[in-house]
Amino acid sequence: MFERHLARVIVLALVGSGVALSAQSPRTHRLEATPATVAYGHYWSETKPVLTIGSGDIIDVDTLLTSVPDRLEKAGVPAADVQASLRAIVDQVKDRGPGGHILTGPVFVTGAEPGDALEVKVLSIDLPIGYGYNGCAGFIRENCVQGRGPMIIQMDRKAMTATFAPGIVIPLKPFFGSMGVAPPPAMGRVSSGPPGIHAGNLDNKELVAGTTLWIPVHVPGALFEIGDGHAVQGDGEVDQTALETSLRGKVQLTVRKGMTLAWPRAETPTHFISMGTDLDLTKATRIAIQEMVDFIAIKWKMDTHQAYQLTSLAADVAITQLVDGTMGVHVKLPKSIFK
Repeated sequence: MFERHLARVIVLALVGSGVALSAQSPRTHRLEATPATVAYGHYWSETKPVLTIGSGDIIDVDTLLTSVPDRLEKAGVPAADVQASLRAIVDQVKDRGPGGHILTGPVFVTGAEPGDALEVKVLSIDLPIGYGYNGCAGFIRENCVQGRGPMIIQMDRKAMTATFAPGIVIPLKPFFGSMGVAPPPAMGRVSSGPPGIHAGNLDNKELVAGTTLWIPVHVPGALFEIGDGHAVQGDGEVDQTALETSLRGKVQLTVRKGMTLAWPRAETPTHFISMGTDLDLTKATRIAIQEMVDFIAIKWKMDTHQAYQLTSLAADVAITQLVDGTMGVHVKLPKSIFK
């Protein structure tokens, strides 16, 4: 009975139909990336918030690419094109790790408590710089030439494309690779690298502007952090990097009271998305599939037998990423099949 009740609560969170704790008139808060407003390489329940907002408020936030000025310049980026904010953070922030991402935040959302969900609506994403980089490591790193540095790729921000090589042009679909909250206090200081129940480094390319992510809350205020900007990425992120770049976006954070999620969930204009992560890819896949089966069973009043069959017929199982230690899998169910 408990599992069935939990599944029902999760379903309500996915469709966004629960009770929201929100301000009457949302405010927009500008949050720049500075040495005083970032968490370098971690999600942690003890990190002091850099901003406090009301539920339903919007943050207009800067995030920085995961690199350092010296490395970018060595790869061919002119010194004048390296952001001053990146130089300041790399020079001044000494409390780092155990991961390497520069995350803006944390943001304390008033009213968020353990047992709630934090709804993250990605309203807009812009490209503040005209380049990104791609490295080479990841899942089959023997393909990489030892000693070759990252590839700097220029972006056409008007056409929203990047030219990889003559005749190879990739459409840009920017998203934040890492959006998450503080993990449970017992987990301590968690690396910004692997994703988990706190979301974090999901590297889910579906989470572009116009999508919504729900994350289980583990500590008061949620302590939301954001970063790891990607201009474009393929499912799997096989060489361990996307087109890594800095981003500026508007994100609305709303507390959904009493929505006790087991795992992060998402919704796009065209799909419902369930997610799972684990050190074992098979276990991550089982989690993501079961989350989708539970969602279908409750929302469309089916038994799990039918819901599992529908998942097999209509949903797509995708490897989110293979390269962050903890594997990520997501399942996409198209809305178009429901008439």
